[in-house]
Amino acid sequence: MSAISSASAATPFHPVSLVVTDDLHRSRLTVFFRLILAIPAVIVLWAWSILAGIVVFVAWIVGIFTGRVPDGLHDLLAGYVRYATRVNAYILLLANPWPTFGRSPYPVDIHVEPAATQSRLTIFFRLILAIPALLLSYVFRIVNNLIAFLGWFYSLIFGQMHEGMRNTSAWLFKYELQTYAYVYLLTGRYPSLSGAPELPTQ
Repeated sequence: MSAISSASAATPFHPVSLVVTDDLHRSRLTVFFRLILAIPAVIVLWAWSILAGIVVFVAWIVGIFTGRVPDGLHDLLAGYVRYATRVNAYILLLANPWPTFGRSPYPVDIHVEPAATQSRLTIFFRLILAIPALLLSYVFRIVNNLIAFLGWFYSLIFGQMHEGMRNTSAWLFKYELQTYAYVYLLTGRYPSLSGAPELPTQ
């Protein structure tokens, strides 16, 4: 098992985790046209984000009074974040296959624990509390875009993603996903810089 995977096992549990089963193989043809190929998925994600915005507002109202997001709303928001994970992983060259819907296996996926009780106070101030994490996620995305740019050339030349690039990108991506899961009320746990995604043994 890689050192990153071992470190991950020793870190405190977080309700939102990134699971990577990617084998590093990349199709040179789809890598070359990756941004163009991603357009339909991005359009679907954008349309879904409108519904997710409405749902999270309803969940926010309910959560303020009950301290818990209803299971149905939680599952819908988790589905949206899961699809966003796959689309972004595809764009960032973290995965090779076209982004899929539902719970079908995908090389880069997010695991979200079931809905749990959260502090009503932190639900009420969620967007304000999330600002530092959102700013850091923005910086991480800039770095991740740079890694994807370099990885694009590497994948075209070698037909696979560099393992170190993939692992670094996945770690940055994990924090970003935990941040958006926090914003979307999927968890009351603040995003964590500790730990690493669950990575396959190489």
